[in-house]
Amino acid sequence: MVSPGILLVDKPAGLTSHDVVARTRRAFGTRKVGHAGTLDPMATGLLVIGIEGATRLLTYIVGTDKTYEATIRLGQTTGTDDADGEILTRAAPDAWDAVTENAITIGIATLTGEISQVPSAVSAIKVDGRRAYDRVRAGEDVVLAARDVVVSRFDVVARRQGEGILDLDVVVDCSSGTYIRALARDLGAALGVGGHLTSLRRTRVGPFDVADAVGIDDLSDARTLTPAQAASRILPALPVSAEEARDLRHGKRLSDQAPRLEGTLAAAIDEDGSLVGIVERRGADLKSAMNMPEAAR
Repeated sequence: MVSPGILLVDKPAGLTSHDVVARTRRAFGTRKVGHAGTLDPMATGLLVIGIEGATRLLTYIVGTDKTYEATIRLGQTTGTDDADGEILTRAAPDAWDAVTENAITIGIATLTGEISQVPSAVSAIKVDGRRAYDRVRAGEDVVLAARDVVVSRFDVVARRQGEGILDLDVVVDCSSGTYIRALARDLGAALGVGGHLTSLRRTRVGPFDVADAVGIDDLSDARTLTPAQAASRILPALPVSAEEARDLRHGKRLSDQAPRLEGTLAAAIDEDGSLVGIVERRGADLKSAMNMPEAAR
């Protein structure tokens, strides 16, 4: 029997997130595999993979904040807002006069904090049941609705000047749903020279770091985090007695136990160190928001 767990994978460029899931299924001998957040084929870095019953935890991981390392190329726009697309425009030589260090600083500041962002049309967002990128590739004109996101860090760590281009290496901390390609596009537009992404690497998803991830060729020997270990990173751990664990597993509430939670959710861990499930406040009581399957604890 395949043990449930959370697997951290360092995705290489050229593979889709679905490719990584397919390889994980083969390596672990199970169909029940999912991931917490897509990476474009061009992108590298951390994919959080759920195996067997631990896939239920992905719901609580997908919405966590993330860190990216990226390179923004100013001076060119592409049809996909990244290096996979055809170059559409190149900045005129006199347009660079306005691209001062101060102008870049102001442009980045405008894209930091709580912002409204229009995702790239070439994205996995569904429009009337179909992925936006499928509609674009079919020749449709797709304009996605703006969404509110939070960019808590947007730092330039290096820059390289080339002929007709300026590359900025950046580090971005942001909320789930933020498109780094859109940041590149919008910064370039604000500076009047255009911009797109030439590299993207996700280094963190919530409490999980790419430094702890395995390579795509090492899946067969990879060790996973147990459901209890993973859940305790995502949420506060709540120790429960054997009787409380049994009640939660049977759908019963823990009467008058809500004060034991500091927040709204916690990972209930039984006396054996296994994950019972995720519990939440319900009035003065605690109840299960999600129970783990018996074999997945």
